[in-house]
Amino acid sequence: MAVATPIQIRFERFNGDMGIAPAKPPRMISPAERPALVERAKKLLKERDAVLVAHYYVHPDLQDLAQETGGTVSDSLEMARFGHAHSAGTIVVAGVRFMGETAKILNPEKRVLMPDLAAECSLDLATPIDDFSKFCDEHPDRVVVVYANTSAAVKARSDWMVTSSIAEKIVAHLHRQGRKVLWAPDKHLGAYVQKVTGADMLMWNASCVVHDEFKAQQLEELKALHPEAKVLVHPESPASVIQMADAVGSTTGIIQAAERLKAKEYIVATDGGIIHQMRKRMPGVTFIEAPTAGKGATCQSCAHCPWMAMNGLHNLIETLEGAPGHEVFVDPEVGRRARAPIERMLEFAKANLPAFQGSGDA
Repeated sequence: MAVATPIQIRFERFNGDMGIAPAKPPRMISPAERPALVERAKKLLKERDAVLVAHYYVHPDLQDLAQETGGTVSDSLEMARFGHAHSAGTIVVAGVRFMGETAKILNPEKRVLMPDLAAECSLDLATPIDDFSKFCDEHPDRVVVVYANTSAAVKARSDWMVTSSIAEKIVAHLHRQGRKVLWAPDKHLGAYVQKVTGADMLMWNASCVVHDEFKAQQLEELKALHPEAKVLVHPESPASVIQMADAVGSTTGIIQAAERLKAKEYIVATDGGIIHQMRKRMPGVTFIEAPTAGKGATCQSCAHCPWMAMNGLHNLIETLEGAPGHEVFVDPEVGRRARAPIERMLEFAKANLPAFQGSGDA
């Protein structure tokens, strides 16, 4: 059996330095062995009283498995909410580490497992708690608003947690109150929210290694080849890419926009994993990944998160079989403090957005 060699992913730290973190590709699966692995995973989920919640960005095998076994495919917040509402005693999170932590924060009484606890997020990595806490202490007049793509410790230091679908609404609410905002970690999403709301926002410096790679010039060239295509963009993308969008939205928002616009062709500027769900929901529609190549491109991810890709059928099965090192733990006191800003967002959504379903995270 071939052993996967980790690749090294570069990401920008908050101070402008470059950091490096490994991402280990999953074991390859042949078409011949896939059916037996899927059946084994289904059997183990049932035996372990476990439910699989998968992010839109993980491999289609895991997305399909979650849907076929009574789990869900969604954004990270809805993954946690779904797990909380589900009767299963164990939640298996196919995603990246902060998603497993969020699930544990909202479900401290349940067991939370992940196929690979080393699945990181560049936004989380670029926001170490000690430096972030110091940054907050230096600006005590600002309300601290953090994106879901952060550690439990960073959430515990915040006043509000937001997802991309509700970020501008909450920041607009704070702006109307005359509050100044300290925003972390994604600088592109923060700039988008600031432009829409006009709020006074002090930005942390971080970006997503996937969305930061989309290129406006190459997108314009692709659009010229597909003049009827609508452009769907996640707000973690650079401003020059957002400016070209027919719709800007969260993961769930992008799917909803495609359904609403009813075009025959879409160019999608977010992780390409989402296209699996879009094709299932809208057969016959053409979905094209937005370009990440071009002048100055390094294309580390090429529109696919290398850490999301660490989730696979083999390590899912190992997790369910009881292999050590797959359970998510959050310090109870940190979890208690981190839960407050999450619940504050949920209460705001309930009061101000009756139709809000917790969708629209990474």
